Amino acid sequence: MTMGLSSIYRISGSALNAQSRNLALIANNMANAQTISGSEQEVYRAERPIFSEIKGDFINPDGGVALLSNSISMAPVQRQLMPEHPLANEEGFIFTSNVNLVEEMMGMMDASRNYQANVEVMNSAKDLLSRTLSLGN
Repeated sequence: MTMGLSSIYRISGSALNAQSRNLALIANNMANAQTISGSEQEVYRAERPIFSEIKGDFINPDGGVALLSNSISMAPVQRQLMPEHPLANEEGFIFTSNVNLVEEMMGMMDASRNYQANVEVMNSAKDLLSRTLSLGN
């Protein structure tokens, strides 16, 4: 299969879209990092992206990547004894989110780098197209 410049734009565009959605997911995790609940089942749990390859075929030769869905982190939540807290359960415990801010920051840096790399791919493709067009002059 041959790949034209429009294919490069579509493939990189799919990666930009996936990483943009990944960054939004990370931002949501970070925003909920300090949330608490009176129930272990109701406390916010970090979400992780599940990426999927988009395979090209003869009908649609472009490939790419998509953010297929999110998975819920099964890391344990923290339980703290605070009987005076208004959200404490009948035993006096509150539960805090299992979001790890260090992991989220690492994920944000990784997603940002991936996003930037795909912007560079698109810029390189644009430059190649521009050089190709100037060959005729």
